[in-house]
Amino acid sequence: MIAFTIMITFASMDKTKPTIIALPKICDPRGNLTFVENGRHVPFDIARAYWVYDVPGGEERGGHSHHQSEELIIATGGSFNVNLSDGYETKTYTLNRPFEGLYVPPGYWRTLDNFASGSVCMVLTSTPYDEADYVRDHDEFMALVATGKK
Repeated sequence: MIAFTIMITFASMDKTKPTIIALPKICDPRGNLTFVENGRHVPFDIARAYWVYDVPGGEERGGHSHHQSEELIIATGGSFNVNLSDGYETKTYTLNRPFEGLYVPPGYWRTLDNFASGSVCMVLTSTPYDEADYVRDHDEFMALVATGKK
């Protein structure tokens, strides 16, 4: 027996705040399958996808914010933490389910850490790569927060 579940939860979500989004999951005794379709399962048009893997123990990734780009971060394998700060509060999300993604709006400082061995982090973004969209200096990020321009 194959169970097919689709949960579309972003239609009424607040796109100014990070949110866990349930992705479609097809359950099958031979192995489960999750997918995303542009315009249906992600709250933005997908312009780019990349994945991070083979992260050595104790290492951290990220360490930046975006001016414009929205992201959906998915642990397609293993687990890791995503630490998000709006400049006032920091919240940690542990991602370990390939059928859930963390929506990250622009203006949040993000770091990824605590990678389990063999973890794969896939990121879907709303914009192509553009270095000008990145804020890579935390002091600059905090200055943008203080002026309301993050």
